[in-house]
Amino acid sequence: MGEPHAQVRTVRRPELDVIRLVVVLGLVFFHASLVFDARDDFYVKNPETTDVTTIIAGLCVVWAMPALFLISGVGTWYSLRRRGPRGLAAERLLRLGVPLLFAILTILPSPQWLRLRAADPGYDDSYLQFLGEFYDVHFSLGDFPFLVRGEQFETGHLWFVVLLLAFTLMVTAVATWVPLPWAGRARDAMAGAVARRGVILLPAIPLAVIGALLGMEESFAGWSRWAYLLLFLYGMVLAGDDRFRTAVRRDAVPAAVIGVVLFGAAGIGFNATEGDAFLDMDAPSVLGRIAFGLAGWCWLVAILGLLDRERPEPSVAGPEPGRRRRVFAYLGTAALPLYILHQPIVVAVAYFVVGWSAPMVVKYLVIVVVSFVIMFAVYDLVVRRTRPTRFLFGIRA
Repeated sequence: MGEPHAQVRTVRRPELDVIRLVVVLGLVFFHASLVFDARDDFYVKNPETTDVTTIIAGLCVVWAMPALFLISGVGTWYSLRRRGPRGLAAERLLRLGVPLLFAILTILPSPQWLRLRAADPGYDDSYLQFLGEFYDVHFSLGDFPFLVRGEQFETGHLWFVVLLLAFTLMVTAVATWVPLPWAGRARDAMAGAVARRGVILLPAIPLAVIGALLGMEESFAGWSRWAYLLLFLYGMVLAGDDRFRTAVRRDAVPAAVIGVVLFGAAGIGFNATEGDAFLDMDAPSVLGRIAFGLAGWCWLVAILGLLDRERPEPSVAGPEPGRRRRVFAYLGTAALPLYILHQPIVVAVAYFVVGWSAPMVVKYLVIVVVSFVIMFAVYDLVVRRTRPTRFLFGIRA
């Protein structure tokens, strides 16, 4: 990993901040759509469903969560260089571990309780009664890194936080105990290789192999957890040398074209199988997963490269740039708390809305708008106002 305590100049990547915010805020639209999806087993379902949401969901899952892991890898590389392995581990245990534990003890059981109430009108256990079932857990290594198991227990949408924390601790353990004198030379060799056009697309191949052999996990937004680990490591590698950034910019347009074609091929493969396209080993399923993995990396290269463009500084000073920076600073700080809050709020709002006699579009818009209002109200009026609540939601002091 190089010299972890070396002084490193962190260059702000505004396009990464934009992508992270788009994904986090977009999850409200995404999870609200699952209420009306004909295929997905979401917590609360509308009586009338549609297949249109499945297509829209596919357009999101091919790149959104992979982008979060890739961006997290970029940030982890800078943090590792600045803090060292032990410092990084301690910081992430506070910023990810504490919010994870707090959410599990407070808001995380509510979607599962509402699922039971929505599925069975005769279910009348109170929330307090349900908590006893939710926390009836045991430890198991069979689903690493999800070590806590139970009949009703789940990490819900916080699987992302569990995986990110586990990946970070794995990286810090390697950086602490395993000497890596070759890491700098290996990264330099890879950075030199991407000078050739198209080489930056080759990291798609291991992702495709993982998808083909290990399958895809619907619970984790359609990607294998080990594909996310690879994307996390890709982010750490990309952050280490600006030649990767140059290659991503250069090949963004062909990556976009190839990604669209491969995404279409994945859809054809998935639709051609009669079984479970995510896990079955028949030819259409495997080929579909291969195309999906290749498409995902191409989409990431395209999105990163097309957003990462030189922009001239404003020629006239004024209040607008400062206002824009304050908005981005506010939303950037809010990203993790909003991620933690969004799904319990969406599920709670949907629980009351699906019973309405109204068109699906109206219900969907109500769920989205009301969820955003509640989510930002809770964040602004409760989370960000005091030091204890900021700590519990992972906001830096």
